[in-house]
Amino acid sequence: MSQDQDNLPHLDFSTFVMSLSHSALVHLGDAPDGEGSSTRDLELARQTIDILGLLHDKTKGNLTGDEERLLSQALVDLRLRFVEVSRGS
Repeated sequence: MSQDQDNLPHLDFSTFVMSLSHSALVHLGDAPDGEGSSTRDLELARQTIDILGLLHDKTKGNLTGDEERLLSQALVDLRLRFVEVSRGS
């Protein structure tokens, strides 16, 4: 296993949700991208949030309580932030 693989977090549902959430925050301009810069792309942010919404709908009844809460809270937070950013731009 390479050193890069050693630095990656264990992949599970929560890590996947957090990764998508972070991508949405990057597209909202709230987090730096991999190169350290912040740019805003509301269409990509919307698409990533929609992917999380689709995941929420398609996994209903198949998640643990913690996974359901994480996904639901991520969606609420990202949707609210999207509205804030959209109104401000």
